[in-house]
Amino acid sequence: MSLQFPTKFWTRSLRTQPCIRLPANISQQLVPMTLDYTELTEVSGDDVTREQVERMARRYYWAGEYCCGRDVLEVACGAGQGVGYIGSLATSVRASDISEPLLSVARGHYGDRFVFGQFDALEMPFEADRFDVVLLFEALYYLPDVDGFFDECHRVLRPGGHLLIATANKDLFDFNPSPHSHRYLGVSELSKELSARGFDVTVFGDTPVATVGLRQRVLRPVKAAASRLGLIPNSMRAKKLLKKLAFGALIPMPAEIDVDTAPKLPPQALAADQSDQQHKVIFCAARMAD
Repeated sequence: MSLQFPTKFWTRSLRTQPCIRLPANISQQLVPMTLDYTELTEVSGDDVTREQVERMARRYYWAGEYCCGRDVLEVACGAGQGVGYIGSLATSVRASDISEPLLSVARGHYGDRFVFGQFDALEMPFEADRFDVVLLFEALYYLPDVDGFFDECHRVLRPGGHLLIATANKDLFDFNPSPHSHRYLGVSELSKELSARGFDVTVFGDTPVATVGLRQRVLRPVKAAASRLGLIPNSMRAKKLLKKLAFGALIPMPAEIDVDTAPKLPPQALAADQSDQQHKVIFCAARMAD
């Protein structure tokens, strides 16, 4: 099953990306030339660390508490590993990504259980007040216009609805930005910018750095130096070798998480006006006014 959108939403895509026009005998619409996010996103069967899988599961466990009995939209769902879990709790789920190859992986796994659509997070093809919850996990920094995304969420969310964000913590000393990223927001930036749009913001920390393995703790200064010098590779293959060095044995990325994928450890509430150096991941719940 595929989600049908008005043509105009298929012709815009990311605003910073150029477009090409197909020959007249094929189509007259513009086709977006988007970045290949398959090089940045693990899909089912890829070798990943156990910590990666558990971090992914925990963000959906956290989000699930907001999604029970709600109409939910996940933006930048990637290969859709969390859609099934959220779908088991929500009244309805729509999932989307800008990458058609990633959506094909999700559709291949879920079949007709869920609807997946390709569209731009900055111009969502939905009427106002359509959803109770919007999810954006580990993708905010890929958006060329974060302000525009926040405005779109404000438009499509119902009164009292939630925007839920999970993002890498840029305030760690060994933080390494992802290729093709635009802007990272930490605790204080998320709180300030969302509050300015009328959201009531609560922030949490996940994956405390104090609990990681000894090998990771020893290698953090090495990672920080390599990041500053631009020595950390971008390819998945090279990163896999580094993960083996830092984390040890790798495991396959699951196609779909469930209640048993990881221990359900609650995130720690954080002060909204201070940066955080104690957690790898930041969770942000931004609630619309009633």
